[in-house]
Amino acid sequence: MKVRDSGMPDEEMWTGFFDPAKVLAVFCLDRGVLDLVEFGCGYGTFTLAAAGLADGTVYALDIEPEMVEVVRQKCAEAGITNVQAEVRDFVAEGTGLGNNSMDVALLFNILHHEEPVAMMKEALRVLKPNGMLAVIHWNYAPTTPRGPAMEIRPRPEQCIDWGKEAGFRFSDKNRFDLPPYHYGLLFRKPFT
Repeated sequence: MKVRDSGMPDEEMWTGFFDPAKVLAVFCLDRGVLDLVEFGCGYGTFTLAAAGLADGTVYALDIEPEMVEVVRQKCAEAGITNVQAEVRDFVAEGTGLGNNSMDVALLFNILHHEEPVAMMKEALRVLKPNGMLAVIHWNYAPTTPRGPAMEIRPRPEQCIDWGKEAGFRFSDKNRFDLPPYHYGLLFRKPFT
């Protein structure tokens, strides 16, 4: 199932909204990551940056075949061999990954989906105990140059509630401002 209000702008505009290495570093994903899954890889904006940090495999999932092909092509051109890009409806079918198999899951600009808790539960399922779920989303402000419609754009507090409902732990110290347009939240899977 496609995410509502999910059309991608052209790639040049999209990549101008982020500094992927800086965002990943805010979440302390700049070291010690083995395997990582990205829900909705889009143009691979974060995929390629994560691939340079992960000692294992980066699973880049997207429902759009064109996006997956873009990521595959970029990886081939850059000589990146630890990305496994796959067309996947991870809401309807799950990720296809094993229980407790991932160190990190990324849900970036995707929790405006009709079923955010289901996505977070799938992330919880595949994460190892104490694994990290990193979330970023557009600020709840109509002045952002992109982002979903305000009536479906989640506030940080909503995402925190959804994460707790899905079974994650959250601490207020793991709430980040990612100027100029985003916020970030870091959740942990409980040990038991």
